[in-house]
Amino acid sequence: MDDEPSHLPASLPALRAATRDAGFTLSCEERTGSLLAVLAAARPGGRILELGTGVGEGTGWLLSGMDSDSRLVTVELDETVQEVAREQLGSDPRVTFVAGDGGEWLQSYDGEPFDLVFADTWPGKFTHLEQALRLVAPGGTYLIDDLDPQPGWPEGHEASVERLLADLEEREDFRSVRMAWASGLLMAVRSVRP
Repeated sequence: MDDEPSHLPASLPALRAATRDAGFTLSCEERTGSLLAVLAAARPGGRILELGTGVGEGTGWLLSGMDSDSRLVTVELDETVQEVAREQLGSDPRVTFVAGDGGEWLQSYDGEPFDLVFADTWPGKFTHLEQALRLVAPGGTYLIDDLDPQPGWPEGHEASVERLLADLEEREDFRSVRMAWASGLLMAVRSVRP
């Protein structure tokens, strides 16, 4: 069985060209992207949060799975990097770009919860985890990636990953599954049981 995505977002070639030009090396892995598109498609009219826009490859995958009534908020600290995504995807009315610190955004956000939260940066994953999980609607999904060793991990980061995974798996308000796939994923769904 081949696990390479068969349906690529139409925006991907332009995003990849812009990514090369910007020298950005941390874009969303294709298999992770295909999962994001499927998860977005599973939530018609859904509210989606992406923490860590980067240059927008993950954003492109999410948008490719979303229907016309779905909405995406994507947050990125580096405004210069996010500008690539804005240039390529900014005309899509379903997406709102937020330039700023993800941790600060998570602390100050007081709107409705999200059906899907994709944490692709430190805030919402290694910091501000509780704030990110609080924003997952009942029955909603929380997804994190890059859990397998990655180039450029700081020394001792593997222990942080193990603590994060243990914390998420022990939670009674979420049901989670680790996936030894793509860059190493964990998907958790907020329980709707009382």
